[in-house]
Amino acid sequence: MANILVVDDELGIRDLLWEILNDEGHNVEVAENAAQARAARLRDRPDLVLLDIWMPDTDGVTLLKEWSSTGALTMPVIMMSGHATIDTAVEATKIGALAFLEKPITLQKLLKAVEQGLARGMARKPVEPLVVAHATPPVTEMTVVMGAAATALSADTGPLSQQSFMLDKPLRETRDEFEKAYFEYHLAKENGSMTRVAEKTGLERTHLYRKLKQLGVDLTRGKRNGV
Repeated sequence: MANILVVDDELGIRDLLWEILNDEGHNVEVAENAAQARAARLRDRPDLVLLDIWMPDTDGVTLLKEWSSTGALTMPVIMMSGHATIDTAVEATKIGALAFLEKPITLQKLLKAVEQGLARGMARKPVEPLVVAHATPPVTEMTVVMGAAATALSADTGPLSQQSFMLDKPLRETRDEFEKAYFEYHLAKENGSMTRVAEKTGLERTHLYRKLKQLGVDLTRGKRNGV
């Protein structure tokens, strides 16, 4: 599973790519313009970016140049467009784009490009030295304090603002547990308001609903507890 950022000003394209890549098991973040893309890149450190060329505020090639010139192009970037010329595609490749996908994007081409991009990204990452510490046992549990509003969700869940996560599990299970606790905390804090939670977490309401449903979050808890 990888963290993938999809940048496109068309809602339909964002939704489609989110659905496909999420079904493939990836964690997908979406942005509708360059400003959101910059924030998402800093916040989530994506393993791969799918970047549309034509956008209203800053076009994809300009954003690619910006990342390249500032040393922020540390991840593979695949450009997308339905109207770009060959010259534009070549220019983006020279700047540092890994590939170019022409819209409408077929499922086969999308998945192949994503697979190649993630493989290239893994090859570029430096290998961390292996450190074996015999004197200190490995950490198997992590406690996260998520805020000051320590209000119990229910009798069996404990304080909402502090949750413990077992680290001796597959990454996806641990990530899902953390994300569920994270969203439950914000739902309770905002009294179940999806609008405020969307603003707090930086997700669009549509994607927020899908994420909560995927994680099995009870949307009525925050309002029941009156946080």
